[in-house]
Amino acid sequence: MRIVVADDAVLLREGLVRLLAEDGHEVVAAVGDGPALVEAVLAHRPDVSVVDVRMPPTHTDDGLRAAIAARGQLPGAPMLVLSQYVEVSYAADLLADGSGAVGYLLKDRVARIEEFLDTLDRVAHGATVLDPQVIAQLLAGQRRGNALGALTVRERQILALMAEGCSNTAIARRLVVSASAVEKNIGNIFAKLGLPPDDAQHRRVLAVLTYLRG
Repeated sequence: MRIVVADDAVLLREGLVRLLAEDGHEVVAAVGDGPALVEAVLAHRPDVSVVDVRMPPTHTDDGLRAAIAARGQLPGAPMLVLSQYVEVSYAADLLADGSGAVGYLLKDRVARIEEFLDTLDRVAHGATVLDPQVIAQLLAGQRRGNALGALTVRERQILALMAEGCSNTAIARRLVVSASAVEKNIGNIFAKLGLPPDDAQHRRVLAVLTYLRG
């Protein structure tokens, strides 16, 4: 894949470049601030970008804002955002346009190389993948809304796995149920959240977004 890397920490940025190159990918640009990320994405139109949340100029959420800005000009541009801490609102902001192809991981996941590369590949191919720790916060009951309150325990489990980017087959395997049971539950989730028939992937993104906004 053709990849853009954006991180102001030189050692991590160069480490990512080397890791990706060793896995057979081409890093078409490696930048250190938000505006440079937007410029690189628009110039190179990469298969996916790996972006640090905190970058210059303010070192707050400039990387996230740049990723969203780039997607505003290049709709659906795949973005895998890395963060030092869990911020559910960041994940919700990334998903807000409803087009998917976004990931939100804690930085320590990069050390789990196979997991990181698998997530990168899934995001590049349109999946939505959220860090399990984000899901854990939601399951702890910190954010619950009326729409989500209508879901059964099993439907909540399945929605949480959807948020982690699991396919129907992977969900069935994790929960030790049949694929048809997963499909039926997902249909119920869409109905209870008021998501009308549409592209299946699009509805999955909207369901996860509803989950995050709780």
